[in-house]
Amino acid sequence: MAKILIVDDSSLARRMLRQILEQRGHTTLEASEGLMAIEQYFIEKPDLVLLDLVMTGMPGLEVLEQLCQMDRDAKIIVATADLQDITRCEVEKAGAKAVINKPFMATKVIDAVNGVLGG
Repeated sequence: MAKILIVDDSSLARRMLRQILEQRGHTTLEASEGLMAIEQYFIEKPDLVLLDLVMTGMPGLEVLEQLCQMDRDAKIIVATADLQDITRCEVEKAGAKAVINKPFMATKVIDAVNGVLGG
């Protein structure tokens, strides 16, 4: 199974994602803000990142752009409550492999993870 970095400033959102992913055998790491996420990404080398778009401190879009600039092979799924097409286009252009909606539905999270990881 995969090692997945969950990046969200909401401890509740991180806990929900952790439960969904660990129930399916994945290993999870957590970061509550952008700079911590970038640091953990390069230390831990996760297979996938689940990234909140709206966070305090460094915004998710900036984290996404920095990770993709530093690692062209980064596999990142963006989580957002913003359902506008322009937002989806913006994050996909920045390098996101998929976008999932908040609030999370376990099946949608797992489908996105499997789709990005190729399984």
